[in-house]
Amino acid sequence: MAVDFASEIQNLRTTMASVRDVTDLDALEAQITDLEQQAAEPNLWDDPDTAQGVTSALSRANHERDRIRAMDTRIDDLEALIEMGVEEGGAEGSEVLAEAETELAKVAKAVSQLEVRTLLSGEYDERSAVVTIRAGAGGVDAADFAEMLMRMYLRWAERHGYPTKVMDTSYAEEAGLKSATFEVNVPYAYGNLSVEGGTHRLVRISPFDNQGRRQTSFAAVEVIPLIEGTDSIEIPDNDLKIDVFRSSGPGGQSVNTTDSAVRMTHIPTGIVVSMQNEKSQIQNRAAALRVMQSRLLLAKRAEEAAERKELAGDVKASWGDQMRSYVLNPYQMVKDLRTEHETGNSSAVFDGEIDQFIEAGIRWRIEQAKSDD
Repeated sequence: MAVDFASEIQNLRTTMASVRDVTDLDALEAQITDLEQQAAEPNLWDDPDTAQGVTSALSRANHERDRIRAMDTRIDDLEALIEMGVEEGGAEGSEVLAEAETELAKVAKAVSQLEVRTLLSGEYDERSAVVTIRAGAGGVDAADFAEMLMRMYLRWAERHGYPTKVMDTSYAEEAGLKSATFEVNVPYAYGNLSVEGGTHRLVRISPFDNQGRRQTSFAAVEVIPLIEGTDSIEIPDNDLKIDVFRSSGPGGQSVNTTDSAVRMTHIPTGIVVSMQNEKSQIQNRAAALRVMQSRLLLAKRAEEAAERKELAGDVKASWGDQMRSYVLNPYQMVKDLRTEHETGNSSAVFDGEIDQFIEAGIRWRIEQAKSDD
């Protein structure tokens, strides 16, 4: 069936008009101008916390505006390509239109992702993200699954050109990871990845079972927004217990001859953060404190939200523990248990192709919020 290019282009432009309305480009431009003026102040860095807030906000605003401008340009270029194919006619014109059809699919996917971005309006959605993965029940298979998930998210970030930084890795004895923590440093990383939080389940023939039996294993994914200097989270020194130890690699192999790794415990809540991937104890301590502040900030917001729901007489949870199932045997299927989105291409998912799951999760969360109102 021939593609109705005119209709498809119109749909893309309608969606982009909605994106621009929600984003309010005029207000965004005014915000960028104001932030640029603040960033140009010669004494800006006299207050590092304020300076960090200004530069981070400017980076996010520029990123958002440039994404919209670039998408409008792509649609204009696509329309020009279609017109060229129609004018050419014949075999050459058909080749150009085939190229336009391929580009149309790519642009439509990118516009859909940009539309989803407009749904990210939570308090911390525009922040960078800190992701922690922990092996759950399932022994060595669970540790291996945790490592598979870490690779999946790092590959997802790599596909998009998002910078990442591994902050801590705790290797299991036989294979895989006990836990790992990494940052995704790009605007809206938290808004996107927050829907990945929860318990993930893997079903497969265990490569670690010499009898070739099917094994079910679990891993937990935690996603928190990266703390900024302007956030007000003060932690009294006597609320923290700090231990230092030697960094280690796979199988317990020592990778550092000094006690540079840091384990930080928040005594009132029992929250523990470990950091070992920086070069010095001071750097690991600073990184651990930043993640600790992020976790405490999120915990505080969650507690406040729970109190509001209880006062309103609504204490039902909208997120179950088990949120996604990865089945590799006896059939191939990755299915999100909240959104019902699924695919039979598990290899692609583990290679980082999870945008459709993220998009479905964001749209599902918005619908859940509407139904709770």
